[in-house]
Amino acid sequence: MTAHSGVSGIRNLEGHTDFDITWPWTRPGGLRAGSTAVLRVKDEALSLPWVLPPLLRAMDHVLVVDNGSTDGTPEVARATAESAGLAHKLTQAAYPFAVARAGAEHRAVHELSVHSLSYFYNWCFAQVGTRYSFKWDGDMVLTAEGEASLADLAWQVGDVQAIVRVPRHGLYLDSRSPQRGWLDLGLRNAEEWGFPIGPDFVFTKAFEWEVRTTPKPVISIGLPHGLCVELKYLDGDEFAHWTDPASFATSYRNKRKRREWQVFNSLNDGVVPEGVHEIVAPDGVHVVDHVTRVWLPRAPRPLQVGTVVTSDDQDRRPVA
Repeated sequence: MTAHSGVSGIRNLEGHTDFDITWPWTRPGGLRAGSTAVLRVKDEALSLPWVLPPLLRAMDHVLVVDNGSTDGTPEVARATAESAGLAHKLTQAAYPFAVARAGAEHRAVHELSVHSLSYFYNWCFAQVGTRYSFKWDGDMVLTAEGEASLADLAWQVGDVQAIVRVPRHGLYLDSRSPQRGWLDLGLRNAEEWGFPIGPDFVFTKAFEWEVRTTPKPVISIGLPHGLCVELKYLDGDEFAHWTDPASFATSYRNKRKRREWQVFNSLNDGVVPEGVHEIVAPDGVHVVDHVTRVWLPRAPRPLQVGTVVTSDDQDRRPVA
């Protein structure tokens, strides 16, 4: 970032001075100890009642930035935090600009525009006041193990120049059957989610998406599998934040999205791909609660997670 950027922050191209970025480490008083999870959300009211309670318990602070939700997401976030007795750990903010979708739209927008993914992410993380941050999604739910592990880790990384990789597993849901879900353990996926707050760790424009810069060398901490699931709704538009989801089939840079595209469409066609586990919760228990509180914590360790290779007709079985 060069034009309209400086040591203390970034000015956007559109001249929206209220949304210029001021780096938090340059503010009077500097950063305080602790870790903050930052959620950039749009229409996540359905997921937040599962996402927020364990995350609020594990983190020193949680920041939810709403980007034009129409389903009451901010109200649900507030009510969920209050119900958990953790409203003092939650801060909410609003980002009123349409943000370019990943892929072609993202590539076409200047990174200093308020409509850029990288600018949006930098603005969100510039609101953090702690020394460490976790990039969290509005559909990522910690398991019982994950909550304990992240809570233990969060206070230790505040003064360490380290990044944390958090594996997560897609949990596909059918709103018609709240006791039933499909957990994808067929893909190894451990993205970088934890970062120090500082000038060496900012977002910049990459190919189909944004990327957070990291110095070299840097310590990388990898958490074990089985600590986090990512909710996927089979009757929803899971790929709305991408310009052209069908291009996943030809994008060599995006193995994870190709896998999600395959699993999502296969399950909607009544086929369970290899590596996907159909799970049925006991009567009166939602499958999200069952998977995160019982099924995954009780699964044999080390958790069997790995990449599977399938063709259109290979290694599939009918949904029971």
